[in-house]
Amino acid sequence: MTASNDAHRYPDDARDALYRAIAERRDMRHFRPDPVDPAVLRRLLWAAHHAPSVGYMQPWRFVRVTDAALRRAIHGLVEEERLATARALGEREDEFMRLKVEGVLDSGELLVVALCGGREQHVFGRRTMPDMDVASCACAIQNMWLAARAEGLGMGWVSIFDPLKLATLLQMPEGARPLAVLCIGHVDAFYEAPMLELEGWASRLPEDLLIGDNVWPERAP
Repeated sequence: MTASNDAHRYPDDARDALYRAIAERRDMRHFRPDPVDPAVLRRLLWAAHHAPSVGYMQPWRFVRVTDAALRRAIHGLVEEERLATARALGEREDEFMRLKVEGVLDSGELLVVALCGGREQHVFGRRTMPDMDVASCACAIQNMWLAARAEGLGMGWVSIFDPLKLATLLQMPEGARPLAVLCIGHVDAFYEAPMLELEGWASRLPEDLLIGDNVWPERAP
């Protein structure tokens, strides 16, 4: 007799809701300026803080940006890097410049997610893979992203900025490192598919190409 997982399985509607949130999560760039309910924001931060982390190091730190001048300064850093990224893309420069890549000035909430300082003290799970702190922080962001979708809020992950300049702007301590600017807020609609797919920038790879049995997937690009 094979072991059954039925005793631990969620009810069908709860399970389906989880997969629905995964399927319908979008990297949003278009927002309404309406404020986010503080109770909802607390739930999103709770979800982030309950993410897994290697060695239970919990390396994430969140900075909520409520000052309008600071928000504009962050937008300036993003715009500076957007132009530099466009130049680095060569023949795709014009195509990139037509994309809306952030909603820093538009979203109801703006959060900066950073890695804490002193991470060299955490050896458990990181001795040969020190970048697991980044992976742990990404799990926290994904938790928040899925929770935001379930709450009916859009979220966009902005990574186009100079981390040293942003760390200085936010007076981060030595060793801290910003990873993401998160735009969170109400939206008129969620994109039917990832925006970069709709814009023809890229398409999702078939999962079968990325999965190999016992060896590297031979058909992976």
